Amino acid sequence: MGQRAEPRALGYGTLCANQHVSADMVRMYAGGASRRRRKWERDRCHMTASDRVQLLLPGGIAPRPESNGVKNRLAADDRPVHSWYRFVLSFPSHLVRDYLTRFGIGRHQTVLDPFCGTGTTLVECKKLGISSVGVEALPMAHLAAQVKTDWRPEPAGLRVNSRQVADAARRALEDAKTGQRVADEAGARLMDLPEESRKLLIKGSISPVPLHKTLTLLDAIGRHSKPGYQRHYLLALAKVLPTEVGNLHFGPEVGVGVRKPDAPVVDTWLGAVDEMARDLSTVRHGVDTPAVVHLADSRSALAMVAPRSVDAVVTSPPYPNEKDYTRITRLESVVLGLIGTKIELRGVKHGLVRSNTRGVYKLDDDDQFIAGVAEIDEIADEIERRRIELGKTSGFERQYARVTRLYFGGMARHLAELRAVLRPGAMLAYVVGDQASYLRVMIRTGQILGRIAESLGYETVGIDLFRTRLATATKAQLREEIVVLRWPG
Repeated sequence: MGQRAEPRALGYGTLCANQHVSADMVRMYAGGASRRRRKWERDRCHMTASDRVQLLLPGGIAPRPESNGVKNRLAADDRPVHSWYRFVLSFPSHLVRDYLTRFGIGRHQTVLDPFCGTGTTLVECKKLGISSVGVEALPMAHLAAQVKTDWRPEPAGLRVNSRQVADAARRALEDAKTGQRVADEAGARLMDLPEESRKLLIKGSISPVPLHKTLTLLDAIGRHSKPGYQRHYLLALAKVLPTEVGNLHFGPEVGVGVRKPDAPVVDTWLGAVDEMARDLSTVRHGVDTPAVVHLADSRSALAMVAPRSVDAVVTSPPYPNEKDYTRITRLESVVLGLIGTKIELRGVKHGLVRSNTRGVYKLDDDDQFIAGVAEIDEIADEIERRRIELGKTSGFERQYARVTRLYFGGMARHLAELRAVLRPGAMLAYVVGDQASYLRVMIRTGQILGRIAESLGYETVGIDLFRTRLATATKAQLREEIVVLRWPG
């Protein structure tokens, strides 16, 4: 593989000395974010590719004096639409905005997020009037990204129809002699999920009475939603399900917290719909900005994107760790009917980059794309040596070395596929993190990903530090970074 470009710290004087960067371009970074963005929008069309690359180098822009928590937090001004439904692991919208600004992306260009999750990049592009395309393999995240980029519903109509749906749900609950307080002595038979679907849930995810109310509301949504509103109502329900209606909590992993015997499902759902209606009234200007979301595997489905049509990529792929992304959305995915059987769940997992041992299968062969790469082989071999030394013999632990190879092979496969859809000079930002989940063997994800990209013809512009975080097991500082690449064409 080629030698990775080391991050460089460039100060004001160094930038001014560069023949491609004028002092005026440098000074614009000293005047605050809003003034910087306005000037960038005026000047970006006159910048050379070299100008943009130099301004992207780490240290060329003064870092924000922010704590780790603030860096990853959704700012109050950014909450509209973004807050309709988010992963606990979502990256912040300001990060997307910063890199779109640094890349000089404007209204006549197209941005791709090949691991779009719940649509953070797409929503931010739509707010800025920039066309975007997303690819996502998780059905729940795909639904969220679709709805969050569909701003066509009329706010007042969405709110009025939601009351009609709510009234129908309440009548159904009352007819079953349950009312808003379901009591066992009422003698009513509670609605439940099919047995096979129920077995997919983490045990205790949702209590019987809140589940009964949820399924009653879900039926009312199906029967009484007006055209163009149903998906928004489903997403509002998905938002409140895990923690407000259900019993889940999210820390390092998803788990079951205090079990609620009852919950005000209909009223809580109405609150989420009202939030959508308020937000829609503030983003009417972006209704017609294109945003397309594909339900597909990012490693092999980019043929659906037009060749040489993408000007920039801003994305956050999964990291190599033991987080099963299908568990994070399992409750809402099952209740909404997006996944109903083990076979369907397995099909979803087959479409994901192999980043955890719960999604590894016998016939997986992405490791062929990094066969013979010494750096990855050394990490995988060290993981296997440590497993043997520690006497770890579970089926999952035996897969640690293999999933490491499969992860980087899958990312190599993705980056190889991606080349066909990029315009020459396209800029890419990949948010990734170091990991030590596999028996405390350190995996420097950003550095390795940069070297893989270089072997495929990309240029590594730099690796920017986003934030640091403590490893759960070792308490060591792990870096979350943005790998900045350029496709020369």
